[in-house]
Order: sequence, then structure tokens, then C-alpha cells
Amino acid sequence: MIMQSLRGRLFLGLTAVIVLAGGLGGLLTYQWAFDEAIEMQDSVLIQIGSVLQHGAQSAPAETPLAGVDSDAEVVIRELGTAPRGAVADRQLWGFADGLRTDSLQGRPVRLLLRSRPDGSRFAVAQQTAIRNEIAGELAFRALVPIAALIPCLMLVTALVINRSFQPVKRLAAKLNARQADDLDKLPVENAPRELHPFIASINGLLERIRLMVDQQRRFIADAAHELRTPITALSLQAENLEQLLLSDDGRARLASLRTGMSRTKHLLEQLLALARYEMGRPGKSPLVSLDQVAKDVVAELLPEAVERGVDLGFEIIEPSWVRAELVALAAMIRNLLDNALRFTPRGGHIDLGIYRQGEAAVLQIEDSGPGIAPADMARIFEPFYRGGRPSGDGSGLGLSIVKRIVENLGGTIAIENIQGAGLSGLRVTVELHHECDARATGRQQAPAAVPAES
Repeated sequence: MIMQSLRGRLFLGLTAVIVLAGGLGGLLTYQWAFDEAIEMQDSVLIQIGSVLQHGAQSAPAETPLAGVDSDAEVVIRELGTAPRGAVADRQLWGFADGLRTDSLQGRPVRLLLRSRPDGSRFAVAQQTAIRNEIAGELAFRALVPIAALIPCLMLVTALVINRSFQPVKRLAAKLNARQADDLDKLPVENAPRELHPFIASINGLLERIRLMVDQQRRFIADAAHELRTPITALSLQAENLEQLLLSDDGRARLASLRTGMSRTKHLLEQLLALARYEMGRPGKSPLVSLDQVAKDVVAELLPEAVERGVDLGFEIIEPSWVRAELVALAAMIRNLLDNALRFTPRGGHIDLGIYRQGEAAVLQIEDSGPGIAPADMARIFEPFYRGGRPSGDGSGLGLSIVKRIVENLGGTIAIENIQGAGLSGLRVTVELHHECDARATGRQQAPAAVPAES
């Protein structure tokens, strides 16, 4: 999975470069520090030899040097004025003055031989193993900063990569937060130059989708508009047939024909409403009393609710003013109540609430129906989707129209099932911007007949 991630690939690549560069740098640093430590120890031997050559008296045959770290194990061997004594001393007499590495008494040593003006000679010796151990320790200490720097660089690299990919994450978040019908172009002003071709491609795709959607909307609106005339003519002909003497079978067939034409006419009106509200937000809308419009729609639907045996009424109602087209607002409320009436069983109830909450005017509708299946909740606003348990002669466009109206008004809509002991039903909550400082001189009345767009 890491190799499929651009961020993972970049991190692995840079980590490999850091580790390789750190390893190579550490190796070179270790070798350099080791050589420097060896040269420093040679300098110490030379300084000791200079002091002994010009200022010190003869010492015993083998004497540790006072004032030098005992761990260094630097010793002085007085050789006298002629070869004498131990075999090692006679061996040293055969060497010329200066620094050399040789074996003394079976052990590798670093030697400095010097002669005094009086003809006496001495040797300053240090075991090679000791020198290498000291040089290794100093070189290892030089590696500690590099070893600590590598994980720090890896952490910084991860942070830089993550920060560099933030514009991509923000772009993805903006796209995910968009509404399904929001096809506006993505801005490129504040985006990194590397993302400009990608954003340009997305904008081109959005433009093509917008053109295709516009063509579909125009086709649906034109088709629905053209079909309304013949459907209306057929309805008139059906009404004329009712005045003729028909058999019982003929009247039953005529009733079926009129029912089918009524459903077709209702579907065409819904398609026209959907196409109209999908065109986007209108300009400056008038100030409308939400509570008054809701009262008028409830008054219009009350006879149907009584016929179905459903208790329809207000639970709470407060004066609320919003900017909206009167017909659109009434259509939104009617569609929601129409759906509630269709699914609420006889003896059930539908409660409306209109109240203010902060800067929002809230419309809430609760019914005692079966609610919506969880599997259908994500698709409930899709056009023509009627869920897993459709009821009545609905077209599946009502909630789609409601959502378009709410979005055009700059509001939000939320649907949830009512849960609790012995409770069932659906709760729909619509929030619109409330005009808090509105000074209305009178309430606008809803039209006598609100389009049946459920």
C-alpha cells in the first residue's frame, strides 16, 4: 500500500537518501576522526620527546610518564650512551632517531627515539592497541551527532512532505464538501503551481458535466412542457366521455384511464418543478412569513388529513421571516406534508413546529409513520427514488424538489428516524436564515391553490 502512495514513495526515497548519505558521511567522519586522533597522539609523543631531550635527566630503564593520562600507557625507556642492558634496549639502539611503528617484546608499539647532546638516548613508547582504542573512542564520539541527526532529518522530512501535501488534502476536502449539483470551477489562485494542470483538468471535467446536466434539464423541461398539452386534451376528452351513457365496465375502464392520466399529469408537473428549482438561486427574494405560509398549506391539506384519519396540526409556532419566493416556500412545505400524509397510518399524527434558533428559522415536521429504512437514507433525495417500501402514487420527486428549494434558499435539511420505546416515525428539520431585524407591515398571503408538488 505504501508503494501506491505518492507521499509514501517520496518519504521512502528521501529516507533512503538520508540514510545512505548519513552512512557514507559517518564512515568518512569516523575515518577522518580516527586519523586525526592518531596524529594527535604522535604529536604528544613528539612533545614529550622534546621536553626529555632538552630538560630532563636520565630516568630508570622504563618509567611511566607523569602528567599524562594513565590510560594512554606512554612509557619512557632510557637507553644510555651505548647498547647495554636488556635485549629490548639493545634492539632499540639499532633504530634511527624519529617516529616509527615496530614490535617490541612481541607487542606492536609506536616509538619515538631521540639522542641528547651528551650522547645518551631514550625512547618514548606507546602500544599500538592502546592508541587504536583511544582513536576509536574519539572517532565514535564524532559519529554521535550524525547518528542523532539522521532520525531528526527523517522526522523533518515527514513533516515537510505532509505539509507539502496539505493543498491536495484541502482540495479533496473542498470537493467532498460540495453539493452534488455544485459544478463551479475550482479556484487556482492560491494553489501550488504543480497542481494547476490537475485543477485545470478537473475544471474542464466539471464544465463538461455542467453542459451535459444542463442539456438533460432542458430536455426534461421541454419534454414535460410538450406533453402537458396532449395530457390536458385527453383529460378533457375523458371528462366528456363521462357524460355519455356507458356500461359499468366502460365506466370502470374510464376511471382507470382518468387515474392514469392524473398520475401522468402529476409527474409532468413534478418534472417541471424539479427543472425550475434546479436552475439555481434566484436574485433578491421578497420577505415572506414562514409561519403564515405553513398555516395556509396546513389549512389546504387539512381535509385530506381528516379523510385519511390523521391528526395534522402545529406543536409550536413562532413568527419567522425568511427571504424566499412564496410559491417555492409553499411547495417545499406541501411536499413534506404530502410525504408525511402518504406514509402515516390511520390514527397517526403529524406535528409541525416553526421556531427560531439563533439566526435560523426552523421548520420541523414529525410523523408517526414507519420512517425510512437505513439502507434508503443515503439515497432519499435522489430523483425518482422511492425507497424499499414505496407507498401510494408518488413519483419519487418530492424530496428532490424540497432539497433543491432548500439549497436555493441557502438553508439546510436533515432527515432522521424517530427512535424510542414504542415510538416510530420520521423527523424532517429545515433551517433557513431568519431575518431578525425585519419590519413587516403585514403578512403576505399564500396563493389559494399551491401546486401539488409532492
